[in-house]
Amino acid sequence: MKKLTLLGDITPEQFLRDYWHKKPLLIRQAIPGFKPLLPFDKLAELATKDYVESRLVTKTTEGSWDMQHGPLKELPARKQREWTMLVQGVNLQDDNADALLRQFRFLPDARRDDLMVSFATDGGGVGPHFDSYDVFLLQAEGQRRWKISAQKDLTLIEGLPLKILKKFKATEEFVLEPGDMLYLPPHYAHDGEAIGDCQTYSIGFRSPSYQELGEAFLQFMADSIDLPGRYADPELEPTSKPAEIPKAMLGKLADELNKVSFTEDDFAIFLGEYLSEPKHNVFFQPLEKPLTAGKFQQSAEKNGVSLSRKTQMLYRGKNVFINGESFAMNKADKATLETLANTRGLNGATVAGASEDVLEALFAWYTDGWLELNK
Repeated sequence: MKKLTLLGDITPEQFLRDYWHKKPLLIRQAIPGFKPLLPFDKLAELATKDYVESRLVTKTTEGSWDMQHGPLKELPARKQREWTMLVQGVNLQDDNADALLRQFRFLPDARRDDLMVSFATDGGGVGPHFDSYDVFLLQAEGQRRWKISAQKDLTLIEGLPLKILKKFKATEEFVLEPGDMLYLPPHYAHDGEAIGDCQTYSIGFRSPSYQELGEAFLQFMADSIDLPGRYADPELEPTSKPAEIPKAMLGKLADELNKVSFTEDDFAIFLGEYLSEPKHNVFFQPLEKPLTAGKFQQSAEKNGVSLSRKTQMLYRGKNVFINGESFAMNKADKATLETLANTRGLNGATVAGASEDVLEALFAWYTDGWLELNK
């Protein structure tokens, strides 16, 4: 496989073998000449929106921490030291940010989370902490000093609005310039401090807990369970302990409930819908005046189509998943839909060769704002 500048002088295979989930990697000039994709004013404007998750972190005069959740209607003065504005999901709001995030598609979309932009004034940061997911920290503007540690003690200070490590002991230190990038595996302690005004882009990869997945899966399967019949005990005998649950009742109910089983297809459909489900603050705007189906098809066959940057499309086996919905693909449509998911678009020739079912789906996704016509 071709080496990516993004990973320095190593291939994606080498990165995954030697670093992913294992140890940090500092990549000098991962993106040479990189500059912020959004100016500060645009970033600050996004932080005022109720559909964009944002936070303002400041150090208090007592040396503690304060955090304010967005929408952020007012920010401290730019000349004030030690404050940080965090804006999540910038890839959902800007095409260039979305394109940057998708440079990391040597990793599965099923693991991709979002692009967070951190703007900080001199001395700003969020304190020593750890993340429960893999993250690439790309310096976009100014400098940031990172201190990192493989320490096992991840005890947090109680009573703070932020998860600050109680005993952080740095073992390595780096100053990142624009274009430099630092990869950190989960639970690797780190502390970043701005040297002058700076912007850092965090490319995160989601890692849901098994508890979270288990609860969601059982909720997902609740409507699929089929256990006919009703409990009965025709052999019931008199008891001298009426408050005790009968052993026979417990055993019979356990036998019946143990008949509930799940297939690999059940897990695949759940996971596909779960991982493609838009976040709570992601909204699609249906077209007010969409083209007719015929006009849409003509335009799509001429110029092709592309998925909206907000759309998450995945597949597994015969099932395809898009924005939390799923359906089974037939063999004739499998190649077309997998191409759309993997390349996030179809050229005109491919659309022209698509089946009626695929064209119908493309048109529905177009009217819902999930898919766009190329110009």
